[in-house]
Amino acid sequence: MSEPVTLSVADDELALLTDLYQLTMIQAYWKEGMHQTPATFSLFFRELPPSRRFILACGQQHAAATLSQLHFNAVAIKKLASTGRFDDDFLDWLSNWRFSGDIWAVPEGTVLFPHQPLLEVDAPIAEAQLLESLIMNLVQLETVLASKAARIVWAAGDRPVVDFGMRRVHGIDAAVRGVRAYKTAGISGTSNVLGGLRHDLPLSGTMAHSYILAHDDEPSAFRAFARHYPDTTLLVDTYDTLQGVQHVIDVLRDMPSLTVSAVRLDSGDLSTLAKRARALLDDAGFQSIRIIASSGLDEHSIAELIAQDAPIDAFGVGTQMGVSADAPVIDLSYKLVEYAGTPRAKHSPSKTNLPTRKQIYRRRDTQGRYLGDIIARRDETGIEGEALLVPVVTGGVINTTAMADTQHASTRVADALPRFPASVTALADGESDYPVALSDALAHLSSTV
Repeated sequence: MSEPVTLSVADDELALLTDLYQLTMIQAYWKEGMHQTPATFSLFFRELPPSRRFILACGQQHAAATLSQLHFNAVAIKKLASTGRFDDDFLDWLSNWRFSGDIWAVPEGTVLFPHQPLLEVDAPIAEAQLLESLIMNLVQLETVLASKAARIVWAAGDRPVVDFGMRRVHGIDAAVRGVRAYKTAGISGTSNVLGGLRHDLPLSGTMAHSYILAHDDEPSAFRAFARHYPDTTLLVDTYDTLQGVQHVIDVLRDMPSLTVSAVRLDSGDLSTLAKRARALLDDAGFQSIRIIASSGLDEHSIAELIAQDAPIDAFGVGTQMGVSADAPVIDLSYKLVEYAGTPRAKHSPSKTNLPTRKQIYRRRDTQGRYLGDIIARRDETGIEGEALLVPVVTGGVINTTAMADTQHASTRVADALPRFPASVTALADGESDYPVALSDALAHLSSTV
């Protein structure tokens, strides 16, 4: 009999979700007596994707909370022993291992630029090394999706955006955790039931074309659905969009007790159809019925619809956001920047990194607009601006105050984006003119390490 299919990683398996070389290096550190030497690793990126002018950091505090509870249970140790690659004494040490270090992270929803740390880990080198693969996996997904969603929300302005993308995202883990990223970016709702319930994002949805096709005609389908769900949204493009809008009008006139809150356009020239649908509804006395548009939308098509004065009240966005189609990866790196109290840095061409423990300072003018950032040594004093990295795990213990702040992530994003220069929030490909500089002390250190 075949083994049952496992659809997800259980919490007690997370320690095994790593690359082999992490474990072999840790064993080597252990054999050499280096495993307890203090070290700092930094998570950052060197370049923005061509279609991004900023990234929205997301998932780093969630990752820190998860990793602070990581451990190898008896089953995991047995599985590692079965590989024949690890000494029994090392596995005995690993079975008693718990994270004992500190993790500094920027708050969820922080706008960042190249070389700025999303987080830094201060811990014995074996502990910090063990986190690499998992921490990059956890932060990569949510940061990619939040960065895309933030652009879409920005393009939509004051018009709500709803996530419709679950069916085409890359796996069930991405489908659920993606909702958390969308919420951080300011998405108003989701069709994803599990994701919405888990991450407290309002559920939203209409109907599929199959419901219309399963009835003898479109008006019959509309009448039935509106009876079941008062104030519902009706999908009107199964056959002919404008005829579908007229059918909605006719059904409501024939049965005044029924209520419909919106019609949804899902194909065709959305701008023209929205204008004509709005005219039909208004002329019939249904000015309160909203128009929702979907169909392959992204930030550029939404911005174009708004520029065309399309009378669209909300947008449903699916695949383009769910897979971040134009920039599906941010090349995160997790590098050793300090070992045994000594700053370290790579010098490989195109793969250099800033040494030592760091802090980011964000400066504002008197009107609250952001002027620029300074990346400094963490122990520097007298640097102007707001310090962005905060301790979220200290001595292996979660900082509950810092973690509670994740509930305000979407508010933070909505407040922060308008404070940046227009070159940061522009949707076109290109670079912003937002200044990010090194402090004198960090610049000097970087030139000498």
